[in-house]
Amino acid sequence: MQKPSLPKGTRDFGTIQMARRNYILDTIKGTFQLFGYNQIETPAMENLSTLTGKYGDEGDQLLFKILNSGDYLKNVAAEDLQNGYKQTLAKVSEKGLRYDLTVPFARFVVMNRNDLTFPFKRFQIQPVWRADRPQKGRYREFYQCDADVVGTDSLLCEAEIILMIRSVFEKLKLNDYSIKLNNRKILTGISEAIGEAGKEGPLCVAIDKLDKIGWEKVKEELIERGFAADSIEKLTPLVKLEADQPGKLAFLKEFLSSSEIGLQGVSELEEVFQILESMGENLDFVELDIMLARGLSYYTGAIFEVKVNHVSIGSVSGGGRYDNLTGVFGLSGMSGVGFSFGVDRLYDVLEELDLFPEDSVQSTKILLTHFDQKAFVYALGLLKKFREAGIKAELYPDISKMKKQLDFADKKAIPYVGICGDSEIEANEIALKNLETGEQESVSLEEAIARLK
Repeated sequence: MQKPSLPKGTRDFGTIQMARRNYILDTIKGTFQLFGYNQIETPAMENLSTLTGKYGDEGDQLLFKILNSGDYLKNVAAEDLQNGYKQTLAKVSEKGLRYDLTVPFARFVVMNRNDLTFPFKRFQIQPVWRADRPQKGRYREFYQCDADVVGTDSLLCEAEIILMIRSVFEKLKLNDYSIKLNNRKILTGISEAIGEAGKEGPLCVAIDKLDKIGWEKVKEELIERGFAADSIEKLTPLVKLEADQPGKLAFLKEFLSSSEIGLQGVSELEEVFQILESMGENLDFVELDIMLARGLSYYTGAIFEVKVNHVSIGSVSGGGRYDNLTGVFGLSGMSGVGFSFGVDRLYDVLEELDLFPEDSVQSTKILLTHFDQKAFVYALGLLKKFREAGIKAELYPDISKMKKQLDFADKKAIPYVGICGDSEIEANEIALKNLETGEQESVSLEEAIARLK
């Protein structure tokens, strides 16, 4: 008999894990809705023509391809196989599993643009798939929680992203984290200021690895990418800069004085901070990080990355402004900004910090127990009334010893047991037992409902 197994990089979620995941998802969803975002969903699969070319060569390699139905080799000739997988792929696979939620969202906007009200605010909570090498914190199937606004270049959107992140983290009891913020225009200005105009792409790819490999290794990579030694040395003051927010902004204004686009990026950051101040908000947990780059090439303005301090997990949220993501699908000039929470990483962080509330795994509030068939029938009538009152209740389904029923409630972390016996039936009451304290008292149904509520 074959032993059952899971594909590498995927996981089952049991009842406790699902309850905890829903605690995170409900917190995020409620925050998105509070800020005026509406939910959409897109299919698990997209046409490969939609997905390819949007994530770079490395991203294309990580796409899960879906074989065509039926005889998928019928159009493949011997010479196709000799010419390599790319020529063969086009004939055996037309679809793939989505790699992220952003590109499908851009496709959705273009296809439904006549029915949408712009600016369009949407959130999406769905799984994505990447044919990556599985390791801690990195899975082949995982959930993303995206929120995007398209159809406006107002920097109010960036300010509200900061507020949404802080709101979610406050509700999850996370109080030691950094919302790292930068602007791609600043990085473009830096490439101009160091004498490497037009090379902001490779510059971003290299310095995006700064936290992982350090400045010396980043310098080696920049040399390999064709950056001059004196240009790299001009970056050193930026890498080594230690200053508060006003100090960093002042330094950037001087460093980027010859770059119009760089100064525009600084001005946009200042405007975001000013919007927050006008809303009566502060800059708690917000850190201007001049070296924050984020690898995705479609970002054109503000970029975000959120890290929880003193945990083993990397970033748990990120995003940024993009000016023309829908352009590849024929709708140009549609500016937008968005960000994503990594649910799986947030789960690992809360678990590592032991921050899941005890009641997050509680599915049932009271278990009705009984001694015999007469008590079972009596409990049936109570069960309906508990549920009508909005109390999560269940009835032990078998006629069993009371100890077995109490053990069942204990293993399921059900906090209360309602015991139904002859005396309770005669008095039209229920013996309410608190399993945590051991206290037990016979009360009326109305009193039991009031206590449990």
